[in-house]
Amino acid sequence: MSGPVLRWRVRRDLLVLKGVAALVFAVATVLSVGDPRGMILAGAATVIMAALALRDVLAPVRLSADSEGLAVVKGFAGSRRLPWSEVERIRVDTRSRFTSRTGLLEIDTGEEVFLLSQFDLGAPCQEVADELRSFRTGF
Repeated sequence: MSGPVLRWRVRRDLLVLKGVAALVFAVATVLSVGDPRGMILAGAATVIMAALALRDVLAPVRLSADSEGLAVVKGFAGSRRLPWSEVERIRVDTRSRFTSRTGLLEIDTGEEVFLLSQFDLGAPCQEVADELRSFRTGF
């Protein structure tokens, strides 16, 4: 990577929250020793939260951009390098449901679509899309 690099990462407070939730569920698992259903549910929640926290530790930067292209997280903790020439479209897909509104940053290469949420990026998706577009074109 050469020149300036833009990076978007998972916010640290969310990582801490996931870790604390994993600990709380682990304690709930231990406290529900006499209740098999409670143990299974709390144990499953412990594993899920611990896995989500581990992913945030292993791959905290979900998206980065430089003059050559993008690096996007792929899979659990891997990444994929995308030259700008492969990126066909950058847009935000916004959905409304009940009273909430969610947006996902879409990076489309024609063969693959990478979806990143505000929680992945640590910033609003529209701001990231605008920064990427202006960074790509130089304006």
